[in-house]
Amino acid sequence: MFQYENPWTIPNMLSMTRIGLAPVLGYLIIEEDFNIALGVFALAGLTDLLDGFIARNWASQKSALGSALDPLADKILISILYVSLTYADLIPVPLTYMIISRDVMLIAAVFYIRYRTLPTPRTLSKYFNPCYATARLKPTFISKVNTAVQLILVAASLAAPVFNYADSIYLQILWCLTAFTTAASAYSYYHYGRKTVQVIKGR
Repeated sequence: MFQYENPWTIPNMLSMTRIGLAPVLGYLIIEEDFNIALGVFALAGLTDLLDGFIARNWASQKSALGSALDPLADKILISILYVSLTYADLIPVPLTYMIISRDVMLIAAVFYIRYRTLPTPRTLSKYFNPCYATARLKPTFISKVNTAVQLILVAASLAAPVFNYADSIYLQILWCLTAFTTAASAYSYYHYGRKTVQVIKGR
C-alpha cells in the first residue's frame, strides 16, 4: 500500500507555474529582452519563496509530491536559464554542461526511486499517478546552497547586459563558485544518497 494525497495544493500549483515560466524566460533571453526577463525571473523566484513558505507553515499544504516537484521545477528552470544564457554568451559552456549533467543524473535517480518504492504490481497508471505518494525527498544542505548560488549567478548574468558589467571579474568568481558547489552537491547526493529518501508507508 501507499499513501493517497491531494496533488492540488497551493505549493504544487506554484511549482507548476515556475515550470511554465521557464520556457518564457528562455525565449526572452534568446531574444535579448533582458529587462523583461529580469522581471519574469523575479516572479519565478517569488513562486519559489512562496511555495516553500506555505508548505512549511501549513501542514495541509505539505505533500510528498511537493518534495519532488519543487526541486524538479528548480532544475527545469535552472537548466533552461543556463542553456539560454550560454546561447547569449553570458555563461560559459563547460559550466552549463556540468550543471545539466548533474541535474539529468538527479532526475534519473528520482524516477528510479519512484519505480523502486512503488508496490507491486507496478503499472504505468500507478507510476504516473501524482495522487499516490511512495517516497519523500530531502535535499542535502550543500544542494540548497548550490541552488541559491546558481540562481544568484542567473540573476547577475541577466542583469549584466542591462547594467553593462558583462566582463566583470565578479561574474567570473561566481562561475567558479557555482562550479564548486555543483560538484560538491553531486558528491553529497552520492555520499548520502539513501539518507535523502524517506519511504512512505501506506495507510
